[in-house]
Amino acid sequence: METFLIETSYALIIAQFIIFLAIGLWLYATTDIIKSTFENNDKIIWLLIVTLLPILGTLLYSFIGKKRKLKTL
Repeated sequence: METFLIETSYALIIAQFIIFLAIGLWLYATTDIIKSTFENNDKIIWLLIVTLLPILGTLLYSFIGKKRKLKTL
């Protein structure tokens, strides 16, 4: 019984870490989208993608969306 509780505790800690990491990355992506400038309606589209598909949308924005931002001087 005691080992079951210890293993469950570690699993909960790992799950919480993954959840907090996903929330943190989602917040980072959302604030980065809001602060950046994009062409046409790309900002709204990226916000919808990240909002409706939190984990997948954040990964897509990290790999694709950051390259599509307009460079400001």
